Amino acid sequence: MMTNLLYHLDFLYGKNQSLPILVHAENLIADYRRRIPVRNDGMTKRNSILITYGDQVQLPGEKPLQTLSNFCKQYLTNIISGIHILPFYPWTSDDGFSVVDYRKVDLNLGNWEDISSMQNHFGLMFDGVINHISSQSEWFKGFLRDDPRYRDYFITVDDSPDLSQVVRPRTLPLLTAFNTPSGEKRVWTTFSDDQIDLNFKNPEVLLEILDILLMYVERGADFIRLDAIAYLWKEIGTTCIHLSQTHHVIQFLRAALNEVAPHVNLITETNVPHADNISYFGDGTNEAQLVYNFALPPLTLHAFHTGNARTLSNWAKTLTLPSDKTTFFNFLASHDGIGVNPARGILSNEEIEMLVNKTLEHGGLISYKQNSDSSQSPYEMNINYFDALSNPKGNEDLGLQINRFVAAQAIMLSLLGMPGIYFHSLFGSRGWFEGVQQTSRNRTINREKCNFETLQNELADGNSLRSKVFTRYRQLLLARNSTPAFHPHGTQNVLDFHPSVFAVERISPDGQSRVLCLQNVSAQQITITTNYASATNLFTGQSLQISKITLEPYQILWVNL
Repeated sequence: MMTNLLYHLDFLYGKNQSLPILVHAENLIADYRRRIPVRNDGMTKRNSILITYGDQVQLPGEKPLQTLSNFCKQYLTNIISGIHILPFYPWTSDDGFSVVDYRKVDLNLGNWEDISSMQNHFGLMFDGVINHISSQSEWFKGFLRDDPRYRDYFITVDDSPDLSQVVRPRTLPLLTAFNTPSGEKRVWTTFSDDQIDLNFKNPEVLLEILDILLMYVERGADFIRLDAIAYLWKEIGTTCIHLSQTHHVIQFLRAALNEVAPHVNLITETNVPHADNISYFGDGTNEAQLVYNFALPPLTLHAFHTGNARTLSNWAKTLTLPSDKTTFFNFLASHDGIGVNPARGILSNEEIEMLVNKTLEHGGLISYKQNSDSSQSPYEMNINYFDALSNPKGNEDLGLQINRFVAAQAIMLSLLGMPGIYFHSLFGSRGWFEGVQQTSRNRTINREKCNFETLQNELADGNSLRSKVFTRYRQLLLARNSTPAFHPHGTQNVLDFHPSVFAVERISPDGQSRVLCLQNVSAQQITITTNYASATNLFTGQSLQISKITLEPYQILWVNL
């Protein structure tokens, strides 16, 4: 271990500085090793993660984390295996992603005991929001006081260097001026003036973050999501994204976690083109165990808007993993919008423009990023995924809309990897336009908070949209949980039966279990011929002949081979 950690520290800080840093890291690791129990459990076919805010479900007089826990126990036990609670720390902006104190739970949500109590039923994913911290944090307040401890915790820029190459995910200024006793300082703020980038060139920052992530493991994290990690290391004169130093920081953290808690998985959140995204697997053993499959949401949307899954299928055929220790984190919706950048190079500019126009037509919004030539281009489509697929202003049959939505979710669930299911996707929620008016933020459109009793009543009403979608989604998840073919470390074959049918064969790691998943992405009845004879319907248990199959519009058929 020492050699591995030292290798990364040498790269980041040079041989002259690395040994004292290593000693500090080793002491941290030794301390936490005594406090964190050894576990040997790994990912299984049942692994699926619910993505939710800590206050997603609310009940007057009760702490939101307790309400969320009760809701999940009642409706999701033995259906969902884990919960990604979006940042539950004290915060000042960006719905939690501007963290004031990494080590505390927001008192408005609950406490650490509320977090821990969920472990009895679900695995947990915590956010490591380590690219930046709130301007109201004690760290940054110390910087503003010229406290020597925090003087180098942040990145200041003197004079006027050329920053035109820096890749920008936002249109806001890259540098923000702050007054200190020693004068005005321009500080690096990639995302907003309330989100101050941390300076990982200072090894004290790396050690502080290592301590925090180890504390998360002690508090029950099975997965640690590294938010906005691609921007972590800054070098003036470069793009400041995907730098080799960033990869070494992640690899250092992985090596440290392996020593203390090898059961814990790192997952990198990098909303970038696919080739860059999968670089965070490293060599398959030394970096993230999971990466967000960011190209999947726009490509799935494209398939349903065109009624043609060929582009999606051709891309899915390229999804290979560097080792059996890694897998994809598949998702269609999240607390953010649908990223455009991951589809660039896969979809044409005209096809991307079509998706953007469809989003606007369906009442959604578009967020833009700043280009190096000062122009702007679409960065994210802000719309609930149900509305992205079906125009809420139209008069299309609701049953057809539900079939389309569930078919899209089935594609995500059928692909190799571990599914991440946004809370609102479980219930087919529509866009929350009132929220956008309240906050003036595009992303609020799919961040509606739910009253527990109201949601319970809707789920009890078999005629409601949320009840119908949840019943169908539950059926998909139970079927998925029933067979080893969906193991995240298995294999897959994407098949070409018809342009309008997304077809994938999933195979368990031992090769003993095989499932064929068929999803019609069109509003047309499609008949296909296959090389298979008989099979068993995974939803009904009935035997059927599958040498020739007719699929109704947006029909899903999963069969055990």
